[in-house]
Amino acid sequence: MTLRLAYGTNGLTDLRLDDALFLLADLGYDGVALTLDHMHLDPMAPDLSDRVGRLARTLRTLELSVTIETGARYILDARRKHGPSLLDPDPEGRAARVRMLMRAVQIAADLGAHAVHCFSGVLPDGVDPDSAWKWLTDELSIVLYTATGLGMPLAVEPEPGHLLATLADFHHLRHLLGRPDALGLTLDIGHCQCLERASPADCVRSAAPWVRHVQIEDMRRGIHEHLPFGAGEIDFPPVLDALADLTHDGYPGLISVELPRHSHAGPSLAKSSLHYLRGLEKGAHA
Repeated sequence: MTLRLAYGTNGLTDLRLDDALFLLADLGYDGVALTLDHMHLDPMAPDLSDRVGRLARTLRTLELSVTIETGARYILDARRKHGPSLLDPDPEGRAARVRMLMRAVQIAADLGAHAVHCFSGVLPDGVDPDSAWKWLTDELSIVLYTATGLGMPLAVEPEPGHLLATLADFHHLRHLLGRPDALGLTLDIGHCQCLERASPADCVRSAAPWVRHVQIEDMRRGIHEHLPFGAGEIDFPPVLDALADLTHDGYPGLISVELPRHSHAGPSLAKSSLHYLRGLEKGAHA
């Protein structure tokens, strides 16, 4: 079964959104991982409903599926990367992040997206982990209520350096929240190489029941740096085999190339990344 491949717009920030979408469709991608941000679909700007409607028509015309990502660096605060987060000591800061995530869930529903990606945030200085976990669960409960009502999975990403950094942390969160159906996982293959004890392929297999979104790139052990394919240490054929099994077992989402620091070469990397992954698929089927 052919993998449904996408490319993240956070790696195409030098392009207008329509230009990025037409590029991906022309290259042969199946979808797009759309980061809500000021240069593309700004969730904070006026006329959001009209802009989402136009985008929905474009996606249908290009036959591109979509997953919504919420990792824009400065969408809420021009001075704090990813701030305020769900762990902000200020309740108003946490509430601002919740409002943005709820808006993202509505956008995803309007676009017919597969899932909404999110993350915990970094543990702030002076905050004890128990308090941070309580804030995270309290705030995500609000978002999950909206996501459940709209039938939209919320896919939390374990992020190196964040409170929720590993697959074990994801399962801790599931336990704290009472294992809600709407809570899923964004599995980043590079992050598995960076932090997890198991191989990336084994991470795919062990996490399969909860995976709602997949990000893929190369990476080195212990170094959180998203790299083009072949520039890191990941053995990709076993990973693609595991992802093929995931797809065969009913995973409906996308497998999205995640190169957020390579927008300067975005069009060429989008082309070479697709060629690399499709080449490995063909080799596996030869």
